[in-house]
Amino acid sequence: MDNFENKSIILFDGVCNLCNASVNFVIKHDKKERFLFASFQSDAAKEILLQFNLKNLYEDTVILVEDHKVYDKSTAALKIAKHLNGLFKAFYVFIIVSKFLRDPIYRFVANHRYQWFGKRESCVIPSLELKNRFLD
Repeated sequence: MDNFENKSIILFDGVCNLCNASVNFVIKHDKKERFLFASFQSDAAKEILLQFNLKNLYEDTVILVEDHKVYDKSTAALKIAKHLNGLFKAFYVFIIVSKFLRDPIYRFVANHRYQWFGKRESCVIPSLELKNRFLD
C-alpha cells in the first residue's frame, strides 16, 4: 500500500457484469487517474484484504482503500463518486444519510446483481493502456 501514495484502490468482483461496468464508468470519469483496481479474484486483492485483516472476501460489495482506511458498500460507492469528474461527485451528499438506511439498498442490488446483470466465467483482462491501473 505504501507504493500507491495519492492513489485509492477499488476492490471489486471481477466476474460480475455490473461490477465491471462500474469499474469502466469510474475509469471514464476519473480524469486524474486517482483509482487503481483489483478484482477479488486477484492475488493483489487477497493480499490487501489480509493486510487489513479482512478475513472474508467481501465479493458482494465494493471495497475502497483510501488513506490507509477501508470503506465498503454504500460508503465506498459514495466516496468513489466524490472523486469523479462532473456532476457525479454530487452523489456524495448522500453520505449524510445513515449507513443503516443506505446499506440495505446497496445489499438489495448486490444480492440480485448476477440475476439482473449476469456473470462472466472469468475476470476481464484490461487493455494495454489500462493495464497499469489494475493490480494483479
